[in-house]
Amino acid sequence: MIDLYTWTTPNGRKVSVMLEETGLPYTAHTVDLTKEEQFKPDFLKISPNNRIPAIVDQDGEGGPVSVFESGAILIYLAEKTGEFLPASGPQRAKVLEWLMWQMGGIGPMMGQASHFANSAPEQIPYAIDRYISESARLIGILDKQLQDREFVADEYSIADMAIYPWVSVGFDIIRGAKPDIVGDGANCERWIKALAARPAVEKGMAVPQV
Repeated sequence: MIDLYTWTTPNGRKVSVMLEETGLPYTAHTVDLTKEEQFKPDFLKISPNNRIPAIVDQDGEGGPVSVFESGAILIYLAEKTGEFLPASGPQRAKVLEWLMWQMGGIGPMMGQASHFANSAPEQIPYAIDRYISESARLIGILDKQLQDREFVADEYSIADMAIYPWVSVGFDIIRGAKPDIVGDGANCERWIKALAARPAVEKGMAVPQV
């Protein structure tokens, strides 16, 4: 059994999608960010960076194993199950490079775009434009990657699971704001629809229920 500590954010839903795809039994525990529950001492023992998601694999090697950071969790679960991440070679490298592209690029940029546009106490036009423009540039890169393949790294993988929760919620907004950068985004749009149709993705995107 895996205990998943999560909230209704793209980073949290990467992991619930992966858990649904693999069929691993898990229990979802809500960590309500609006109540700052991520700072509670018990949660910090699992996730010292006070961020969701985090897991505790009760059936880990040698006993319970806790893992924080969404990308690390995806790799851990892929290696535990032998699914959605090639064991070695160039195919593994391709999946990992697109996973890191999400972790270091489109996730942080879209997160900052949302913060400055929707949550910041002061509207700063330069910051809003910078992060939306960079998000648009990255969506353009994703669209190009998808022009001759069904998934970002040929086979469906943890890279798709990492990217989808972010792009699926921000694609239309960013394309509408920066059509000169994104273009029509037809490849991204097709990919989003294909992933949304997967039962495990639909279930994982509804976790946690609050």
